[in-house]
Amino acid sequence: MAERIKRIKTTGGAIDFVLFLAYIGAVVYFWIQATGFWSHVWAVIKAIAWPAILVYKGMHALGV
Repeated sequence: MAERIKRIKTTGGAIDFVLFLAYIGAVVYFWIQATGFWSHVWAVIKAIAWPAILVYKGMHALGV
């Protein structure tokens, strides 16, 4: 007997597009400041991580 696995398909729609644009904007922002190959690689990594850093610093500022 094969077990059936229910798959839930959700789509974010507009919010996914807004988050994608924010990511692209962050890449462009950090990319412009970069000067060499590794700084460009670091720019892409920072673009991925900046939301987590923003939340962390916001929580720290609130004393949470």
